[in-house]
Amino acid sequence: MKCLLIGNESAEVLFHWTDPEFQQNVQEQYGASQEEGQGLPAFEDSISTLFAPIIISCSTMVDRLGDSYTCFTTENNHIYVLHQFDECLYIAVNGDGEEGEDDLRRKIYVMKKLIEVMFGMVTLSGNLLRKELRPQDTEQRARLWKHLQSLLETYSHLRENDQSFLVEAVERLIHPTLCEQCIEFLERRLVQQLNSSVERAGEEVLHAFILVHTKLLAFYSSRSASTLSTSDLLALIIMAQNMYPSNVDLDEPNPEDVESTSGSGPESFYTPEPSPTDRDSSSSADKPVRGSTPVFEFVDPDVQMAEDSLQTLEVPPPDPSSPRRVFLEVSQKDGLFPMMPHSMYCLPLWPGITLVLLTKIPTSAVAISVYTFLEAFDKLEKRLSEGLEGSAATRGQPTIHDIRSKLDRFIKALGQSEIQSAQLQNVWTEFKNRAFARGGPGFNRDLILWCKNMKTQLCGIYRQCFLVESGPADIPRRLSPGLQERAQTMVQEKLMDWKDFLLVKSRRNITMVSYLEDFPGLIHFICVDRSTGQMIAPSLNVTERNTSELGKGPVAQFIKNKVWSHVSITRRYLQKGYSTVTLRDGDFYFCYFLWFENETGYKLEAGDIPILPDDSAPIGMLAWDFYSRKLLRYYSKNHQGEVVKCYELLTVHLGVIPTEIILQHCRQLASKLWEPSRNPLL
Repeated sequence: MKCLLIGNESAEVLFHWTDPEFQQNVQEQYGASQEEGQGLPAFEDSISTLFAPIIISCSTMVDRLGDSYTCFTTENNHIYVLHQFDECLYIAVNGDGEEGEDDLRRKIYVMKKLIEVMFGMVTLSGNLLRKELRPQDTEQRARLWKHLQSLLETYSHLRENDQSFLVEAVERLIHPTLCEQCIEFLERRLVQQLNSSVERAGEEVLHAFILVHTKLLAFYSSRSASTLSTSDLLALIIMAQNMYPSNVDLDEPNPEDVESTSGSGPESFYTPEPSPTDRDSSSSADKPVRGSTPVFEFVDPDVQMAEDSLQTLEVPPPDPSSPRRVFLEVSQKDGLFPMMPHSMYCLPLWPGITLVLLTKIPTSAVAISVYTFLEAFDKLEKRLSEGLEGSAATRGQPTIHDIRSKLDRFIKALGQSEIQSAQLQNVWTEFKNRAFARGGPGFNRDLILWCKNMKTQLCGIYRQCFLVESGPADIPRRLSPGLQERAQTMVQEKLMDWKDFLLVKSRRNITMVSYLEDFPGLIHFICVDRSTGQMIAPSLNVTERNTSELGKGPVAQFIKNKVWSHVSITRRYLQKGYSTVTLRDGDFYFCYFLWFENETGYKLEAGDIPILPDDSAPIGMLAWDFYSRKLLRYYSKNHQGEVVKCYELLTVHLGVIPTEIILQHCRQLASKLWEPSRNPLL
């Protein structure tokens, strides 16, 4: 019984996702109210009718009281969590007891993050976002909602099964030699060749990385690229997994079978012709195509079944030759610019192994200008709303006076392009007449509406530039299909002898065996470097097919459930300002520590950490980077001029181990895990 819905102030549904139980419940509820002889109402109408009173109630409370509720529980124990982002109201519901208030709030924030990555600054305009999320064409709307629903389901699956998405940090494959070789290959061969090709259509590859399922094998950024934030990288991994879903049990051979699959036994490898790029081809529309996915073929029936399951997925991935537009954070010397446009090329190498390219598009400078103008109008609007007028309203950087001539030049340049900017020109002229003309009203509350109008028009220009296909169809606006295929082939040739090993390594990246001698009684641990957004933890295999140190099947699942539960508990304590948690749960003893170090590795003294309200953004790095945006900034106030790093360690011990030994283990483990000799690439 799960649901997530986005509505606007008019109680119009902009997006919804439901699980089968919730959908059946709604259909039974509204089907029973239909008169005899009439068919069932469309599900979208039913869910709109169901949530309309809640949406209208929230809007009324905001209008009358300036406040609204954020969570409530009904008599039948359904939990509703609500959050208003500008003009959009997000509502998450759970009725089966599997999710609590924190889980639902996290789901809401992650959904908002994914929408921002897909639509960029258009999300800053409620009217334009409505057009994007609810296209008039019902088929287009169905495709978009199905894609968003699939992204949300992919995230939920990763959140429930992958430790890196549990703690919201990136996990690298631990194999220093291969990782170094791959990074060098990406830098000196792949990216260099792509960026020197005439087939790149003005695009420049900024980042290239190789994923094995959700784990990072190698990551390279060009010298002109800014750092890719952990939040954006995790969102991109979700998108890559959504395009080419991993089934760990089926994609990979058994660890004990690696010998046979890497040398002996019948096997064949081939790369089929790329799928047709003509979207209107009726013959290709009916096939569950995997695009140009190279097939990894074995006689082993388990692997054959994996191929069959991959071929019969309901939603085929997009043609790799048509990249996805994504909007990511960019830091430059002028400042931080969120939601800058990039193209994302997701090229499958083998089932479970993917190459991802992120490119800078030729017109990206327009987005920086738009953001600068939006920021200025937003600051002015806030100051006017606070009652400031005249020169007091225009203080701060950037000011409207600073951008006046820049915006004039920007609009003039747009007039020489295909972008429709007449409406922006008219609104800007009216704004100037009111704000700057002698004898005009000047900077007072009457300008608030015109600030809003300017922001809407600027977002509209952004939408035309980056979300609407424009210009002659014969002008290439992406890396050519041939160039993408060559990139795919180059990486395949590099990893051909390693692919079986990598697939097994992704499942058993780190095992507890190497730690048991030094730390007897230690069952599991997770260590996270929050400064880099990377984590390290022993693998948790919970399937009947594979055996690990934790056993297999129910035993491993029991430990996994305990770890997931402990992470939730520690987050609640961290939210209340606690950096250390120890607790005994039956036969187990759990510890959690958060601490700070300087650049030399010296542990800094423990200090107070901020206490967050119950309805604050969830602690993590995916939806909102709590650690760098809140915690590190707060702590660094007392360490000016010093590089401060933040770490977390979570351990699970057998309860019979004495407490003093457990604490000693935690200290030794923390210092050992990040030793350069052990994990040089971390």
